[in-house]
Amino acid sequence: MRTTSEPIALARMSRAKVGMASLIFMESAFFAAFLVTYLYYIGKSTSGPQPIECLDRGPVLFNSACLIASSFTVVLAVRALARGAIGLFRVWLLVTVLLGFEFLAGTAIEWSGLVTAKGLTIQSNAFGTTYYSLVGFHAFHVIVGLLMLVGILVLSMFGCIDPRRDHARVDVATWYWHFVDVVWIFVFLLVYVVGRVPQGGGL
Repeated sequence: MRTTSEPIALARMSRAKVGMASLIFMESAFFAAFLVTYLYYIGKSTSGPQPIECLDRGPVLFNSACLIASSFTVVLAVRALARGAIGLFRVWLLVTVLLGFEFLAGTAIEWSGLVTAKGLTIQSNAFGTTYYSLVGFHAFHVIVGLLMLVGILVLSMFGCIDPRRDHARVDVATWYWHFVDVVWIFVFLLVYVVGRVPQGGGL
């Protein structure tokens, strides 16, 4: 038998799902614009460092694997919460956060090498401008997602997460993390696969 609070809770969850879906749709439009811009300028830098000279897929593949793996660990966290296993939920959520931090650290190391060893800055050429804008925009979203996950983890440690009451809310919050991971697949394919071609002629 439903209590009077259940319809209200369901309505709130419906609004939360619509809100998150709307946010993801809006952010997808922004990413699409960045991706199209990067694609447009491929091969149009006549001076400065070029993608094939700068971008090393080896370390990025490892970082990417960590980020993609974090989508699986966050699913395990949500499933643990649904079963009421709050301890296991915290473990898997912590693993997810650590994988996300590894991705950010790997990106920072890559950028440091590009600037110091390759001389690629955001002002070097069209490649530098579009590369740092696109990858940096994604890194910003990873940071936002991590803040969200860390917030949930901290709340759970203070006993503020009730598996019966908050499972669905946490699940909706993790949609954003899945979105960030899926976007990276497109960024990786464009920047580190399609984009690593000899450039010449144009801008």
